[in-house]
Amino acid sequence: MKAVVFDKKLPEHLANREVEKPVPNADEVLVKVVTVSINAADYRSMRMGSIPKRKIFGSDIAGRVEAVGKNIQKFKVGDEVFGDLSSYGFGGFAEYVTAPENLLALKPAGVSFTEAAAVPMAALTALQGLRNLGKIKPGQKVLIHGAGGGVGTFAVQLAKYFGTEVTAVCGPHNVDLIRSLGADYVIDYSKEDFSIGGPLYDLVLVVNGNNSLSTYRRVMAPKGKLVMLGGGLSQIFNIMLFGWLHSLGGKKMRLLAAKASGEDLEFIIQLVEEGKIKPIINKTFPLDKTAEAVQYISQGHARGKIVINVPHV
Repeated sequence: MKAVVFDKKLPEHLANREVEKPVPNADEVLVKVVTVSINAADYRSMRMGSIPKRKIFGSDIAGRVEAVGKNIQKFKVGDEVFGDLSSYGFGGFAEYVTAPENLLALKPAGVSFTEAAAVPMAALTALQGLRNLGKIKPGQKVLIHGAGGGVGTFAVQLAKYFGTEVTAVCGPHNVDLIRSLGADYVIDYSKEDFSIGGPLYDLVLVVNGNNSLSTYRRVMAPKGKLVMLGGGLSQIFNIMLFGWLHSLGGKKMRLLAAKASGEDLEFIIQLVEEGKIKPIINKTFPLDKTAEAVQYISQGHARGKIVINVPHV
């Protein structure tokens, strides 16, 4: 089969290769990949030297079940599915990939493969940050810092779905997009400092940026929560090392480690099917242009998600 394989000798670290097609074991599903989206986890893992066993990245896949192991009960051949394989060795930048059934969910007929591939990691990260750690409640004031990317665009929509007042911070090119997704207030970080003169927030969701923890703490309500989903590596290391210090008293700061969940996928995709939230697709690329697509998203200016189309001859 065709696949995009990690090769550290190349400047872009990715090469188009012919590799052996995987064979599902008794507890796996073989998926014929139709689309796969790119996440920060892909290029950050490459930079940090955390390489999948088969050297094939790509976690968020959508496709059709090609074969099932003897212990599979949830799916059958021909089912249209999608899922996040980041906890199972990635493998999505290829024509076929194997996965356990608990990491997959059925794709509704009314949701395209492109939309489905854009959902898993980004939407689950936003959902688990807001709901699981943030304990989001209707009527709260929520700040989403870094609203323009894949996670951020889902976070804005989900925060509105949960009945909150949303202030979103993003770059100048994303202001209109984020406003169209329902944000009550949009702050262009190139023109305005979100930490000066504004309201205090019950929940601060940090998707991107590289601010000090004390900067975020200034905009938190007395019993406010901060949930960090991403951002600069120094910012992430700071909350890992010093977040507990900033959490003394009523304000709490936590770092999310999102987990793949078939149940959460089903919840999200139902919202997509009902039109209550929508994946924002920035660009699509063919499989043989995956290296170019990863380079584009790693520059940090994508509006929404980047999706790879996997052609089958």
